[in-house]
Amino acid sequence: MNTADFLSLLKQHQDKSLLFEYTNGKFVGANYHITEIKNIIIDAVDCGAGTDYWKETIVQLWESPQEKEKKEFMSAYKALGILNKVDRIKPMVRDAEIKFEYSNESFHTAQLYVNDYSMNENSLVLKLSIQKTDCKAKETCGIVETETIPSSQN
Repeated sequence: MNTADFLSLLKQHQDKSLLFEYTNGKFVGANYHITEIKNIIIDAVDCGAGTDYWKETIVQLWESPQEKEKKEFMSAYKALGILNKVDRIKPMVRDAEIKFEYSNESFHTAQLYVNDYSMNENSLVLKLSIQKTDCKAKETCGIVETETIPSSQN
């Protein structure tokens, strides 16, 4: 999901609570804050000497220890207000992929991308996923991609 799509989603559903599912069935607590928004530029060289360049928007989520008992999640309206304020100070790149940086006591710090989203009457849920590292120069490095066969077909 890019930044523009995320902002549009928030704008369309301002009346809903904004929840983040950081792994299957586990949610960022209602005591979360948006603590930082980063405009990131990646200017990279891979192991095959290929160059690449792209931009990302990273939204950092933090759970306040003083608000562990909080039950109401931040609204999409409030999140949109925070992002709009940041955008006026440091404009976000609309076509940049948006990721969420998060950790808690049982989950390592990670930058998570939006895999999907769902909603119901009261909530907008962003389903986040980790992105595994990968070799971008497989052909140059002589790495043969193998097709994974589901275990039920072995």
